[in-house]
This record gives sequence, C-alpha cells and structure tokens, in this order.
Amino acid sequence: MNNTSILIVGVGGQGTLLASRILGDVALNSGLDVKVSEVHGMSQRGGSVVTYVKVGEKVYSPIIEKNEADIILCFEKLEALRWIDYAKKDAKIIINDQRIDPMPVITGKVKYPENIIEKIKANYKNVIVVPALEIAKKCGNIKAVNVVMIGVMARHSVFEKDIWVKAIEKTVKPQFLEVNLKAFEEGYNQAGI
Repeated sequence: MNNTSILIVGVGGQGTLLASRILGDVALNSGLDVKVSEVHGMSQRGGSVVTYVKVGEKVYSPIIEKNEADIILCFEKLEALRWIDYAKKDAKIIINDQRIDPMPVITGKVKYPENIIEKIKANYKNVIVVPALEIAKKCGNIKAVNVVMIGVMARHSVFEKDIWVKAIEKTVKPQFLEVNLKAFEEGYNQAGI
C-alpha cells in the first residue's frame, strides 16, 4: 500500500481528535504504520483544529504539505475551504454541510463566505457532501457528527467495516458507545454517497 495522506479539519469541540484516534487504530489493526500530528489553533474557543494522518507500509512523518492530501475529512464547510489547498486534484473531499460561525463572523468584522461547497466542487471532482449534523441529531447526540463522518469515510476506504467498528468500540467511552455505533452505521449507509 502506498502512503495515504489524510487531513481531518474542523472546529474545536467537533471531535476531530477522536476521529484521528479511530483512524489510527484502524490502520494499526490492519498492520500498517501510522503517524498522527494534531494542531490545536484556539480549539477551546471554537477555532480551527487540524489533524494530519499518514498511513502506509512505512511512514516517516505525519506532516502533509499543500497538494498532498489524498483525503480531506471536513467537519465544517468553512474549514473545508480554509484547508482545500492541501488536497491533491483527485483527492476525496468529504464535507459536513454544517456552518459554524468563527469569531470574526460573530462579531461582524467579516461575512461568512457564500457558496463554499459550489466553489470547492468547481475545482475538485471527488466531493462528498454529508448532512452530518442532521444525521447525528437523528442518532440522539449532535456530538456524534465526527463518527457520522468517519462512517462515510470508512465506506470509501480499503479497510473492512468490522475493523472500523472495533476501533470505535476501543476508542469511544462506554457511555457514548451506543450512539456512536449508530452514528457510524448511519454515515456508512448514506444512500447516494
């Protein structure tokens, strides 16, 4: 297997770090090398959070440069736009259609950009848009957005579904396991995605 570069981007509190731990566990349980690097920019205040994950036979560094990501898993659409330069032209870009206003938008200093998903689709052909917040609500907890997104990514990965489920069972706290397994299943089975 060639090294695969995955960028997980979102806003503080959306569970990007849990998602990276699940992905790392999947890779390790598949006998692959994995390197993870987390960047927390004001994550406690709803700021941007990005995790670099590289998976392969032998990985030397988790750092992903511009135009290098094979997959970008985006938990918020403005974050997708902010990090899109890191995607290869043929990258798979999975975007939660949720909008979370950053502080400059909340304070009125700037406007939230319009037509974000359309702008991304104009330049990248492998874009999957997911109503992850809506799905997570249906599952019983809006904090399960991250695992809905993991479910969508799992559906398009080379790893068997049961390896993902085992990683979730190992990584998620027991009191949240049932809702997260349901969220994963819903993401995995998204019709038309």
